[in-house]
Amino acid sequence: MKPDLPDADALWDTLPPQRRYEMTVTVQPGDLDDLNHVNNTVYLGWCEQVARAHALSLGMGTEALTQLGAVPVARQHVITYHRPALLGDRLRIRTALTQSAGVRSTRAYTLDRATEDGTDGERFAECQTEWVWVDPATGRPKRTPKAVLEAFGF
Repeated sequence: MKPDLPDADALWDTLPPQRRYEMTVTVQPGDLDDLNHVNNTVYLGWCEQVARAHALSLGMGTEALTQLGAVPVARQHVITYHRPALLGDRLRIRTALTQSAGVRSTRAYTLDRATEDGTDGERFAECQTEWVWVDPATGRPKRTPKAVLEAFGF
């Protein structure tokens, strides 16, 4: 069930810059399913891709997080699809790190048609992911390191 949190676009302008990130992708032939729509798993892959790019942009990639002694692993993804994306569509994918408390963090994502003027285009999908921080050596839950919280503006 989707957590009762606003989507990335609802929070976008209210969050510090280090808690939000966006990228643009263009639908490629390999992204399509048998119905010539973007496959469901591709949307999830794009969400993970933008989350990783966000973390890397702040110096918090997997290697840095491993050295800090805690890495995020997905606990739950909830995706709501609104319309299919098709070959050649350009999508703006936004992520906002909306919450972080203890061992859990939540990211919201929006996947919209990219527009030339940067305004909001049609919504293809939205997603929320609950991440749990774990010790990379033991796999046991671990509180989010202070350096991570600071890097992401908490």
